[in-house]
Amino acid sequence: MNKKRFTVLAAGTLALIFLSWSFVSAAAAKDKDEKEVDRVQNAATVLKEILDIPDDIPQDLLDKTHCVIVFPSVVKAAFIVGGSYGRGVMICRSGKDFSGSWGAPTMMALEGGSFGLQIGGQATDFVILVMNGRGAESVLHSKVKLGADASIAAGPKGRDAQASTDVTFRAEMLSYSRARGVFAGVSLEGSTLRPDNDANRRLYGRDINAEQIIKESKVEAPPEARQLIAIMQKATPHLKS
Repeated sequence: MNKKRFTVLAAGTLALIFLSWSFVSAAAAKDKDEKEVDRVQNAATVLKEILDIPDDIPQDLLDKTHCVIVFPSVVKAAFIVGGSYGRGVMICRSGKDFSGSWGAPTMMALEGGSFGLQIGGQATDFVILVMNGRGAESVLHSKVKLGADASIAAGPKGRDAQASTDVTFRAEMLSYSRARGVFAGVSLEGSTLRPDNDANRRLYGRDINAEQIIKESKVEAPPEARQLIAIMQKATPHLKS
């Protein structure tokens, strides 16, 4: 084989390798993007189903909520909350004091702790209400240990329930779970909650963090988040003190 022919063959081989690598990388990126889109859409589905339950989150609590975090655990979509890890979405009211309309979502991760709520492949959904600005600010900036860095309690349920209990007044967050069709308050103390900014980058297509998404009004929500925003806007359009 002469040198010229070898050079041409080598160049062709490198080109094929590069094209193959580009194809695999593009496919992987597309797969990741689809996972984030699925996460947002699953969060909307879970939230709608929970709000349609007759004995669900008390309306007076919803009206005082600054942010809502949903961790969907849908087996067929591979969002399985096991003993130590879950991925979800947080949506907040807009404005510096979290009193405006519901805005663009940020991705979140729930880690550590022992949820122990998956039996025989049964998926579990989690909903966390962030009840004040301090709680919202804390999770936007860094990893927060629930029960230590931010107070959390099992949330009361029932539309006619009296939610103005001491634990509700003291807690910065209230948590719920749904498993095997049963919706109830659940304690997530000992777990950690943090922004999932890698997922934010994949969803929004650029480097952007949780604080920018939630607090900058110029950040436009992706089309896939419109249903989630509409659900919260319909459920509780205005913050009530």
